[in-house]
Amino acid sequence: MALPPSMLQTICFLYAALLLLSSSSADPIRQQYVVYMGSSSSSANGGEFAPESAYLQMLSSVTESDDGGEMGLVRRYQHAFRGFSAMLTEDQASALSGQEGVISVFPDPILKLHTTRSWDFLESMSGLSNLMSSSNSSSSSSSTSGHHISGVPSPRRDVIIGVIDTGIWPESPSFNDEGIGEIPSRWKGICMEGSDFRKSNCNRKLIGARYYGTERTYNDNKTHSSKPKGSPRDTVGHGTHTASIAAGSPVANASYYGLARGTAKGGAPSARIAVYKACSEDGCSGSTLLKAIDDAIADGVDFISISIGMSSTFQADFLEDPIAIGAFHAQEKGVTVVCSAGNEGPQLNTVVNSAPWIFTAAASNIDRDFQSTLVLGDGRTFKVRCKYLLLLNLMFNAMEIMLRALFLLLWEFSSNCYPGSLDRNKVAGKIVVCVASDFSISRRIRKMVVEDARGRGMILVNPEDTGVPFDSGTFPFIEVGGRYGTSILKYMNKTKNPKGTILAAVDVPGYRPAPSVAYFSSRGPGPLTENILKPDVMAPGVSILAAFPPKNVTGTVPAGEKPSWYALKSGTSMACPHVTGAAAFVKSVHPKWSPSMIKSALMTTGNLCCYTLIIVMINLSKLEPIF
Repeated sequence: MALPPSMLQTICFLYAALLLLSSSSADPIRQQYVVYMGSSSSSANGGEFAPESAYLQMLSSVTESDDGGEMGLVRRYQHAFRGFSAMLTEDQASALSGQEGVISVFPDPILKLHTTRSWDFLESMSGLSNLMSSSNSSSSSSSTSGHHISGVPSPRRDVIIGVIDTGIWPESPSFNDEGIGEIPSRWKGICMEGSDFRKSNCNRKLIGARYYGTERTYNDNKTHSSKPKGSPRDTVGHGTHTASIAAGSPVANASYYGLARGTAKGGAPSARIAVYKACSEDGCSGSTLLKAIDDAIADGVDFISISIGMSSTFQADFLEDPIAIGAFHAQEKGVTVVCSAGNEGPQLNTVVNSAPWIFTAAASNIDRDFQSTLVLGDGRTFKVRCKYLLLLNLMFNAMEIMLRALFLLLWEFSSNCYPGSLDRNKVAGKIVVCVASDFSISRRIRKMVVEDARGRGMILVNPEDTGVPFDSGTFPFIEVGGRYGTSILKYMNKTKNPKGTILAAVDVPGYRPAPSVAYFSSRGPGPLTENILKPDVMAPGVSILAAFPPKNVTGTVPAGEKPSWYALKSGTSMACPHVTGAAAFVKSVHPKWSPSMIKSALMTTGNLCCYTLIIVMINLSKLEPIF
């Protein structure tokens, strides 16, 4: 029997009151906060870092007596800047923010990852391809040679690049140390071991590897370190990819299952790499990023490459932005920090990592594209550029199969290929046409929906021409614009038994226009620095071939093939290490130049193309900073 409305209202009222009562009597919620206290030179004890006891005393001043050992330090920052992170209530954090010496207190944010031919492209733009290859080969054999090649001084300094990311896959050929000299004596870092990572995984190329667990110091003045889980090994792939772009050793005949075949190499092949695993697939803790930056500075790196950032929607003030704080103190110590601009374009005011002291990189395409062909049953063909990376050529044959639009595309729910919208009985064994009228659903989700419904392939009609490839693995996928989409739909509606064939993807060299700004690359101006142009430079970030963990994941490895050691990825995450590699090459030739001089030289000696600036590998004998 149904309850009367009055009784239902009474029950709802009592339930709400019970929830309110329980929440008011519960203990205050604690979360991790970062307490930032400035650089060492600003400390009250003559530049010495505060001991643990001083931080514990600060915590005890805002801790109730019954908190006991629950209040403790989580991380301490002790090299380039002072501060700590701790589990605090909102009231405790507020109380700490008013204490002497505290600059800012903010909740520990979670930041996100911004996910070959590119270096040849940059060199060819400057007309220095042969020159650069000669210089790179010289640098790998000797970093102290005083000889000049074609007017360009050979690198004279071992440059160390710190990559803060998801770790590294040390067995990749891109990290072999053949021809590289001894580790610089100034290096102070370590190679941490883990469950699947040994010190022997480091070498003269990969000279350092750290990863982070949780360390707590309680009120008994005893440090309790929980053993970090995992190791510096990269299981995501993002860190391996970015590290090899910046400083990977040359590897001939590299490709992604035959696509983009060529020599994969980093911008500074002779540079050393130190990795700091501060991120997972779920993101990066701000307090851990700060610790990684602090460690990298103390270890002796020359550059820090960070392909990570906050959401543009929730950008914090620079005093509450862990990357901005860490980069500021790195700059103080002469370490250049290069960061990605974000992937939230083409909307304006979406650039992140926009602090003036950060070298911020936007993404562009390069002069290589990928193209596939859709052949309809009536003989018409549609060549689609730069939309996807289909591996159908590695399957036995392109299959001629039924081509249908579900429900004649009359129901928006199904035509968008929302999760749960497709009827398996109608989809199984067919190519499914999806229309992207709702851009909140990603291509990957739509592809998974069609796969789950046992579709044999997918055509995505997308009016937004992003020009960014999509890696569909072994699943046949093609994306067309509005004009081609209209023609395909007309053919389907007029044909009783419509058929189609999706042909294999192929490389398209010499693509133009290039470089041009990638659709996804975040645009300026920065919301906190509207009077300063950001991003600073643009570098390749679309379909970049670089090292990757050889993953054997169902649907990604073609039949009869082994997992690839290389992958094609897009994002400002890929543009960032291009800038780092170019800057590292300059530093190797001009070891006394400051971060500002290197940044100035690169920004003022680039090629102006498509009304934006892109880094090119310029003649280093003429390169000068401009102030």
